[in-house]
Amino acid sequence: MRRHLYLQIYAAFVLIGVMSVCAAGFVAQTLFDGRKLPDPLGPVAALVAEQIDPADPKASTAAVGERLHLRLTLWDEGLHPLGWNGELLKQPDPREGEVQWLKWEQGPAAAVRLADGRWLGLSYSWAFDHRHFLIGLGVLIAVTSALTLPLARRITRRLERLRAVVDRWGAGELGARFPVHGRDEVAELGRGFNLAADKVQGLLDSQRKMLASASHELRSPLARVRMAVELLDDGTPEQTALVAGVGRDIEELDELVGDLLLASRLQARPEPGPRERVDLLALAVEEGARVGAEVRGVAASVSADPRMLRRAVRNLLENARRYGGSASVEVEISAAGARVLLSVLDRGPGVPEADRARIFEPFFRVGGHAEGRDGGVGLGLALVRDIAQHHGGEVRYSPREGGGSRFEVELAAG
Repeated sequence: MRRHLYLQIYAAFVLIGVMSVCAAGFVAQTLFDGRKLPDPLGPVAALVAEQIDPADPKASTAAVGERLHLRLTLWDEGLHPLGWNGELLKQPDPREGEVQWLKWEQGPAAAVRLADGRWLGLSYSWAFDHRHFLIGLGVLIAVTSALTLPLARRITRRLERLRAVVDRWGAGELGARFPVHGRDEVAELGRGFNLAADKVQGLLDSQRKMLASASHELRSPLARVRMAVELLDDGTPEQTALVAGVGRDIEELDELVGDLLLASRLQARPEPGPRERVDLLALAVEEGARVGAEVRGVAASVSADPRMLRRAVRNLLENARRYGGSASVEVEISAAGARVLLSVLDRGPGVPEADRARIFEPFFRVGGHAEGRDGGVGLGLALVRDIAQHHGGEVRYSPREGGGSRFEVELAAG
């Protein structure tokens, strides 16, 4: 049974049903035990009949019934009513025996044939007691709740843990695994997820290593191609223009290889490397001068890898220059408490709302920007995100008031 969750649930509900019935019986026995009609009925009916005056059966039957808190009906041998109090009880059927139960008459009702041939009907008025009903209902609810709550928590707690692991894995924590205990359906589901996660992580690691190796190996042939192209320049204007164009293509390809190597290094080594105190304002001024950006803000330092941080700032500035149109690029440095914020602003067309959640994905390109026409391949912003996360920070995008884009990198002050 431990291997099948549905059997555990089935057994638990059966147990709950049995215990609920037992609890209901206990409540009924405790609260209503004194309200049952006495048994045997024959002697009781005879004792009651002795108190009825044969000379005045109607009045005496009513008086005895009131005194004993019973509804009584006295019939003669022909079942004609002689006396009663309240409403007449249902007539007995002589063919059913000398002691028989009648239909429910606001409580248990029975009829007994007396020794002289007459019939006496007795009924105990059982008034509905809301207080006792609510007590019994409360006991049933309490027993059921006490038994089902642990079962529900036991099942859902493990599913919640599995969901939390899946969420962590989906958020990029590829090493997240579900701790498997038992052999039921949830355990099997956890084993299946762990196996699939291992395979996916293995494929990604293999792909990352292959990409890094291929990128590294491309550096040598690129250098040889660059040297060969330079040797082809014979001084003529046509040849010089051709060599310059090929050189730009080689530089772009070399930059792409560098981006791939940096991305592979960041993913292969997520833990922080050596850090230095970096003046973010000074770094932004230096990089801003390359693209003619306007830099303003306060002096603030962060603890970071200088080369990586410079690469992130440069990528943001190049992205703003490439897509920002003719307006100048602006850089703002601000500090609030233990956080430092670097903002890069442009007046370009901005990013459509449908694409904003994906602009930091590798090789993703906003619609309308074809590869090769704007000088980008879709790795710049992905590297900015990886570098920010590598330093315990984050990067985000928001539309700029008045048109354009605003990219913000938030880092810890250091």
